[in-house]
Amino acid sequence: MLLPLCLRRLGRQEPHAWLCLPRNLLDMDTFSKSDPVVVLFVQGAGSSEWKEFGRTEVIDNTLNPDFVRKFVLDYYFEEKQNLRFDVYNVDSKSCAIYKQQDFLGQAFVALGEVIGSRRGRLERALTGVPGKRCGTILLLAEELSNCRDIITMQLCANKLDKKDFFGKSDPFLVFYRSNEDGTFTICHKTEVVKNTLNPVWQPFTIPVRALCNGDYDRTVKIDVYDWDRDGSHDFIGEFATSYRELSRAQSQFTVYEVLNPRKKCKKKKYVNSGTVTLLSFSVESEFTFVDYIRGGTQLNFTVAIDFTASNGLPSQPTSLHYASPYQLSAYALALKAVGEIIQDYDSDKLFPAYGFGAKLPPDGKISHQFPLNNNAENPSCAGIDGVLESYLQSLRTVQLYGPTNFAPVINQVAGAAAQVTDGSQYHVLLIITDGVISDMLQTKEAIVSASALPMSIIIVGVGPAEFEAMEELDGDEVRVSSRGRYAERDIVQFVPFRDYVDHSGNQVLSMARLAKDVLAEIPEQLLSYMKTRDIKPRQAGPQ
Repeated sequence: MLLPLCLRRLGRQEPHAWLCLPRNLLDMDTFSKSDPVVVLFVQGAGSSEWKEFGRTEVIDNTLNPDFVRKFVLDYYFEEKQNLRFDVYNVDSKSCAIYKQQDFLGQAFVALGEVIGSRRGRLERALTGVPGKRCGTILLLAEELSNCRDIITMQLCANKLDKKDFFGKSDPFLVFYRSNEDGTFTICHKTEVVKNTLNPVWQPFTIPVRALCNGDYDRTVKIDVYDWDRDGSHDFIGEFATSYRELSRAQSQFTVYEVLNPRKKCKKKKYVNSGTVTLLSFSVESEFTFVDYIRGGTQLNFTVAIDFTASNGLPSQPTSLHYASPYQLSAYALALKAVGEIIQDYDSDKLFPAYGFGAKLPPDGKISHQFPLNNNAENPSCAGIDGVLESYLQSLRTVQLYGPTNFAPVINQVAGAAAQVTDGSQYHVLLIITDGVISDMLQTKEAIVSASALPMSIIIVGVGPAEFEAMEELDGDEVRVSSRGRYAERDIVQFVPFRDYVDHSGNQVLSMARLAKDVLAEIPEQLLSYMKTRDIKPRQAGPQ
């Protein structure tokens, strides 16, 4: 079964379309084949409740339906978005579903799994009917919108009407996009060119969606005004065009007559109020995070956990590392919150995991980047559960000590990131810590160097400590610098875990809140690296 799913990434990403195709369904009808329909349920962040989102159309008499109806979903990289697809056989007489005898199977999937899969294509087995093979469902993600392009154009005018008594005109252009109801919405103004009837405006850029909302033949109206200091700008004239007509200027100049309707009615010999010439017009694609993921870019996730003595003895309930039989520690919660989302974008699901600030057996040597699985040759753990298992095992074997040094593990991941810089690999380092950093100068130097590489750093602070120094590493306000060098990009995101704790004790909700904030900047950070290196997404290939 191929099911159309439609996917939108709000804010920082663009709309996407989804398809879903069930195949080899159970045959529930006696004298014909099943009449399948797919019902999509979504699960809210931090909630166990499933809510119906939508249904496909019903297709009669087939076990391999090709649905046309698409599901339009808002995609958020930073959230764990769980979906459930239930397949039913519809009784054509009653059109009733949800009866147990009409149930053909179901599949569970996270939205990120489909985006992170090869070519945005994921196949899952349908289950839920005891003793029966229910077939499969194939999920496809594709671009929903084609209007992510950015236009750069330049215009000039010739022999515009003179509007100023003591001088010439001060012309500027105003662009309007036409709406479905026949009205117009302003979408761009050029700068004012003073005292001339033959202005040449500076090149400017505008998204295609702003100019015409993706409709290449939609009318674009352009008004020409003479600027006045008091705001009562004088109307010189207007002309109309479209994106499609403008785009032809890539091969030839296009000249438009500027017409003033009032003058045209009053003066029989009126020709025009000047001309505007389109000097240049070019279009570039604005690539998105999903473009790179679908093109094969892998997110490589590495974990570094604070094993300094300030966390408290792991065996004591007051310790930040204390593993209660009833709930996870703050360290484990932060690890699961971030890791369970990022793992959908890493094909091998193998995650290097390190500890820092502990004395290691047998000689008590202090280490700031020891492998949690005790394998220096291969520090990778199998899945997030493997990282958690190695973390808990390390708590039983090492001695918490100090100091709190970040630079060694940052440099470790930066070394791996430096090996592949063609855009096919992007590294995300999660550092979970309880206290004040001890090697601030060295950490700043490491961050400045790492900012030129395909990597991002997430720092989660756990416990009651003050984390002012960490805010200095999060370059949202002031870019991190070291010895006169500034970071090329902002690659660090810091958050204190206590800000996301649900006070009713709902750990799932706490994890969802944390992940949403700390992961929100990853897509933009990845895009900033690709843009500064002029790396374009690889073609995903045919579906």
